[in-house]
Amino acid sequence: MTDYVLVAGAWLGAWAWDDVVPELRAAGHGAHALTLSGLAEKQGVPAGQQTHVQDIVGEVERLGLRDVVLVGHSYSGIPVGQAAERIGDRLARVVFVDAGVPAHGESMASAWWQGQAAFEAALAGNDGYWAPLTAPECEGQGLTEEQIARFVGGSTPHPGASLTEPAVLERSLGELPATYVKCLLDGDEPSDDVAELLKSEHWRLVEMDTGHWPMFSQPRELALVLMQDL
Repeated sequence: MTDYVLVAGAWLGAWAWDDVVPELRAAGHGAHALTLSGLAEKQGVPAGQQTHVQDIVGEVERLGLRDVVLVGHSYSGIPVGQAAERIGDRLARVVFVDAGVPAHGESMASAWWQGQAAFEAALAGNDGYWAPLTAPECEGQGLTEEQIARFVGGSTPHPGASLTEPAVLERSLGELPATYVKCLLDGDEPSDDVAELLKSEHWRLVEMDTGHWPMFSQPRELALVLMQDL
């Protein structure tokens, strides 16, 4: 049995994996969806990026898990990538689902496509939080109207400190066993930093013909992808 620890991206909590968890458990695996500090039912808890890293490491330790597949979606690839390094021989594999990957000394804000200043200005204009997406901003990602309504209705503001604090890595992510899941409706090619990591013999690329939130749009297919490397 493999134990999966599932961490959704910005604005989302453990609830985002509700359609994926039963698929993994039906196949005989452990599935543990995690809400990061400051989000969903943990709103109001102060949270920087290292808080989120510790949330993930702490969950693995609290549950006494071994042979762990850490799954990070979107923003959560950044803390998940750091946690994967820190759990040592408990790690079986890390899976980045259309995710950012951490780079030592860098943050999500520092890699933002419009520049760090623009990103930080947006946070400052929303009391230090990243505002959730609206329904029109979710279009074109393979989601039904019902799925968009579920996503928007469940989203909560994302704590800005987790997006601006730098990542801390002791070694290259290329040394970790990893799968990168590229969702093609969100762009045909991985980002340059991911493409470089995919040159590692320890990394593999999987493509899904859906949008940025496959846990909503294709939960069964995503579960099958997560189980491919076992």
